Amino acid sequence: MKRFLFYVIGGVVLILLVIFFIRYYFVLGEGAKAGELNYFVKKGYIWKTYEGRLIQTGFKPQNLGGVQSNEFQFSVTDEKVAQRLMISSGKLVELHYKEYLGAIPWRGYSQYVVDSIISITDPTTGNRVPF
Repeated sequence: MKRFLFYVIGGVVLILLVIFFIRYYFVLGEGAKAGELNYFVKKGYIWKTYEGRLIQTGFKPQNLGGVQSNEFQFSVTDEKVAQRLMISSGKLVELHYKEYLGAIPWRGYSQYVVDSIISITDPTTGNRVPF
C-alpha cells in the first residue's frame, strides 16, 4: 500500500512539473517587433523586472467606432539589453522576442520576453544608433 501511494504521489508531482514547464518555460513563438520605445522601467515588489512598451505605427480599431494605437508590452531578462533600452526611450527600435504561454513573477509581467535588440534608429536624423 505504501509503495502504491508513493508511485501515485510521485506521478502527480511529475505531471504537475511537466505542466508547469510547458506553461511557463516552453517557447510558443519567436519574432520581431518594431516601433517607438514609449517607456522602459525596472519595477516590482519582490522581483525587480524590466518592463517596456513599444508603440507600433498604424492604428487598429479596438471596437466598432474606436481607434487605438498598436502597443507591444514586453519584459526583458538580460541586463545588457535592459541597460541599452533604458537610454533609448523615444527612439525607433526593432526587438527580437520570445512568446511564452504564461508570465512568471521573476521573469516579468508579460508573456513576451525581449532577448535581443536588432536595431535602434534616431527618428530625428534617421540614422542607426550604434550599440
